[in-house]
Amino acid sequence: MSGKNPTTIPRRQLGRQLRELRQAAGISIADAARLIERGAGTLQRLEKGESPRIRLLDIEALCRLYNAEAKMDALKALATQADERSRPVDEKVWWHRYEDLIPNDFETYVSLESAAAHITMYQSDQVPGVVQTADYARELDRLYFSSETPMELEQRIQVRMQRQSSIKRRLAPVEVDLLIDEAVIRRLVGSRKIMAAQLWRLADTPSNVRVRLVPFSAGFPLGIAPGPFVILRFATDPITGTPIEPTTVYVESYGSRLYYERTDVVSRYVEMHETIGRVALGVADSKHLLRRVAKEFEA
Repeated sequence: MSGKNPTTIPRRQLGRQLRELRQAAGISIADAARLIERGAGTLQRLEKGESPRIRLLDIEALCRLYNAEAKMDALKALATQADERSRPVDEKVWWHRYEDLIPNDFETYVSLESAAAHITMYQSDQVPGVVQTADYARELDRLYFSSETPMELEQRIQVRMQRQSSIKRRLAPVEVDLLIDEAVIRRLVGSRKIMAAQLWRLADTPSNVRVRLVPFSAGFPLGIAPGPFVILRFATDPITGTPIEPTTVYVESYGSRLYYERTDVVSRYVEMHETIGRVALGVADSKHLLRRVAKEFEA
């Protein structure tokens, strides 16, 4: 994460938006490249976030070609900030409406989460945002954002709930594999009623969301407590079969958010998830435990 260009994420965000604009215009890569007098390979690398040098003239030409002049200044600004952590600028993405409520560095994660095809998580301390109930999220935000007004807090809850749309959509919902430590379902958040409702939600997730619990009896399968992490995988190119974007690991702690793309680091986190997964309960047993603990909270 050190150095002048620690991550390709800003370039990937630019490429993703250009790709979506091209597809919305119904233009192939070959035709778009020919019309702006560039090679198809050059435009493909730009869309995949693999081009280290981005010509603003190309961004201008593409925006005119796609009838997206209104986005030109924003996309040019993103292109010039390719070596910095950037903000998503596509006005059509849902989180734009809440930009004042989402920290700049977290917008990067939200855009990646929205674009991912498969999300793998390990959570050791609280229910992940993508499967939280509104009441559970409200109790956490009420404490963390203690100086905000009730209206601002409710807007934050809307953000959290909107993030869950990717797992609920009818067409190609994101696949989610959650490993959750048993401590998460035992730790009281808000009230017993809130916890019971949250656990019932976890027990009744849709089929594309796989929840497995890591029981206390598993101890520390890694010999350490790794802390929460997320592995984001992206769809593959239908022609080449290669991922449109590289797999990314996201690690969040109090006051910092880190993104890893190096193959060796990503492989290490994948191996960590697999090691923890080997001692986790199966999906059916996890649902059984979730329902049992939910009933305990209701008692």
